[in-house]
Amino acid sequence: MDKTSIYYRRWRSWGIDAAERAVKTVAQTAVALLGTGAVDLTDLSQGELWSASFAAGALSLLTSLASKQTGFPDSAGLDV
Repeated sequence: MDKTSIYYRRWRSWGIDAAERAVKTVAQTAVALLGTGAVDLTDLSQGELWSASFAAGALSLLTSLASKQTGFPDSAGLDV
């Protein structure tokens, strides 16, 4: 695929945006579970913490895909 095409640039922009949102969601879910005491801080290899966090990240990706045609493509990106 031609990396200068508008189609490629739109999908790339969406992919970066969706990945940022998913990573933020995974981190927020993990922090929330740790903060509520739902999981033990001394054992971070617990399946509940990571399975819930990555499930939330996957849901975030699906939500981003479902709403791909709405809003601005770079709405979650940091303006640096």
